[in-house]
Amino acid sequence: MPAMPAPEPPTMRGRYRAQVRGEVKQAALSQLAESGPAGLSVSAIGKQLGVSGPALYRYFASRDELLTALIIEGYDALGEAVEQADAACAREDYPARWRAAAGAARDWALAHPHEYALLYGSPVPGYQAPADTIAPAARSAAVFGRLVSQAQAAGVLRPLPAGPSLPPTLTGDLDQLRADLMPGVPDEVVAAALTVWAAVFGIISFELFGQFNNVIADRDAYFGRALADLARLFGLPI
Repeated sequence: MPAMPAPEPPTMRGRYRAQVRGEVKQAALSQLAESGPAGLSVSAIGKQLGVSGPALYRYFASRDELLTALIIEGYDALGEAVEQADAACAREDYPARWRAAAGAARDWALAHPHEYALLYGSPVPGYQAPADTIAPAARSAAVFGRLVSQAQAAGVLRPLPAGPSLPPTLTGDLDQLRADLMPGVPDEVVAAALTVWAAVFGIISFELFGQFNNVIADRDAYFGRALADLARLFGLPI
């Protein structure tokens, strides 16, 4: 098979454009830390960088385009952290993979609170995320879905005793989740796994946004215990 030609090196103009876009995004992250997503202003970023508004719009056509770039980078960074944590564990050690993946999500959130708030905090008024944010947003969930699917195939999962029947209106959604993230996993486990993954981010948000203040002092210990409880919910014995 003939070798693929080497990609063309970026031009000077392309390198400059990438550099300016990077500086704009860095300034935007600083602004997020000060005033939150709703206060993001392209004009204010231009002043900070010494660039006129019209010139800055050559690099990001609108506030929404800038927000989208930040959101995609945030989801990709979170997804990469979770993927790397999972990859560092033995494939058959499902409890270790579960703790590593969920722990990596928490660690990333605590290290990048403003980016996390952009992804999982209050919606930005007037902003509608485009379709190209969907794949990056699914990266971390895909790691968990593979873990559940592989544990199910290996016969490791021990689901809790059956509870009330699942409402038939959930069938289509569970089918889609199974097709996208958890092939071979029965409905009850798919539903429990979705609850568990949502709970992980709920706990992270409680910690990050202050709901645990004056309630839980040892957050590490609580998170570890919560992961053990949640694992049992989708059938993973720890």
